[in-house]
Amino acid sequence: MKEDNMHESLEITEGLLKKYHDLNREKKEIEKKLNQMKKQLHHYFDETVGKEQKAEVKRGPYKAQRVIRSSVQYNDEKTIQKLEELNLQDFILVVKQPDTEKLEAAMKLDLVDQDAFADCKKQKHSQAITIKEENA
Repeated sequence: MKEDNMHESLEITEGLLKKYHDLNREKKEIEKKLNQMKKQLHHYFDETVGKEQKAEVKRGPYKAQRVIRSSVQYNDEKTIQKLEELNLQDFILVVKQPDTEKLEAAMKLDLVDQDAFADCKKQKHSQAITIKEENA
């Protein structure tokens, strides 16, 4: 029985491709509508409680909440300059990182042996499926 299901899953029919294509189109339309609604909710909250303010609204059994997340980022160049001016080198990280662009270029020019770095290299692969309706 399990083997039968595997064979069914290996069969690609026009119907399967059409369904995938149609659902993907619907997904894009739904995402577009959801984004419009999100903008409307943010606008409502901006007008009623203020921009970047936590808020909630209840209508019937539904409750919409806006959560505000914040993060702090430092401008690397300015921060390092300021730390050096204040003689705070202990607050600066020295990160050793290979210049992979230069390494790849050197390998292409045969200045560096590729085999020497074979165990250092990791290649990532990602898969994607696209289905388009072709005009007959």
